[in-house]
Amino acid sequence: MNEIIDKYIDKLMTSPPDLPLWNVESLRGEKKVSWNYIDGCMMTSLIELYKTTKEEKYIDFVKKFVDYYVFDDGTIRGYNPQKYSTDDVCESRILFDLYEMTGNEKFSKAIELTYSQILTHPRTKEGNFWHKKIYENQIWLDGLYMMQPFYTRYQTLRNKKDYTDIVNQFKNVRKLMFDEKLKLYYHGYDSSKSIFWADKKTGLSKNFWLRSLGWFYVGLIDVLDYMDEQMYDEYHTIKDIFKEAIDGILLYQDKESKMFWQVPNFPHREGNYLETSGSAMIAYAILKGVRLKALPERYLSIGKEIFENICDRYLSINETGDLNLGGICLAAGLGPETNKRRDGSYEYYISEPVVENDAKGVGPLIMAYTEMIKLEK
Repeated sequence: MNEIIDKYIDKLMTSPPDLPLWNVESLRGEKKVSWNYIDGCMMTSLIELYKTTKEEKYIDFVKKFVDYYVFDDGTIRGYNPQKYSTDDVCESRILFDLYEMTGNEKFSKAIELTYSQILTHPRTKEGNFWHKKIYENQIWLDGLYMMQPFYTRYQTLRNKKDYTDIVNQFKNVRKLMFDEKLKLYYHGYDSSKSIFWADKKTGLSKNFWLRSLGWFYVGLIDVLDYMDEQMYDEYHTIKDIFKEAIDGILLYQDKESKMFWQVPNFPHREGNYLETSGSAMIAYAILKGVRLKALPERYLSIGKEIFENICDRYLSINETGDLNLGGICLAAGLGPETNKRRDGSYEYYISEPVVENDAKGVGPLIMAYTEMIKLEK
């Protein structure tokens, strides 16, 4: 299996920086070239793969790719802090590694540029970052992954290791968006309770979406990894939220495939399907959680089974001998008012395109792969 995955990664690394094979939305012409979370998933995974294997080809590719985006003055192609999108912060987490590895000041300047968004990003009345400027007063699970790992790493390496704000935002999500009965987190919350997809009493969206849950779990474990463990209360608060969340999603694991459904609490319902990206995120979160001792050792076999079954089911060779990773939901969201189709209904989530090779699935699978390699050492 390792040989197949390595070959697949090598294929993806033939990509040019302005139109990478793993950014399906860009390939379709739906998004312009920019600093974005999709490429961020891929770059983060390749850096971790380099750290794990010490194979120079991975970091060489990342450096070449990122040099296209980050200029000598620290500005970033296609990135505007005043756009106030949590998605746009995601990729900047790799800048810390690149600065450490190269000593190039442009990466340090780009870190500070990104942090300027943290300082002025609009917030809900509860204190959480809006998902985007265009999504006023809204918290999405996705945004915790997009923003908080960078924010945590900045606090650890450049500030005073004050994690209060970060931990409070996770605590708010636990308080506002967790279903105590079903043990899952809703995709979105509108603190104004006014957007069309939100319940007028709770502000919550209608359903649970697998990848948004996956983003949240990965956000938690990556934040935990970047935190100083000596900050005992904050560290253990994140650890406890993570353990509870993982136990919740495991209630919905498909017994046969070991994967998870696009809408996890409606297994086998017409139109529902076993989805790659969210399942890979859960595999990665569990494997890393065991390594960081945030989960007991018995969870290790669960993480390995998920990873191996994704590969068996969805990493396949086509008739021309080409490797592809399938079963990936291209994108899903909530609103805005001008897009009533994105209403958080079951029918909406299963209607979004399912694609191959998108980094929202590939990146987490490679991250899980790095954890599997670490297990073998």
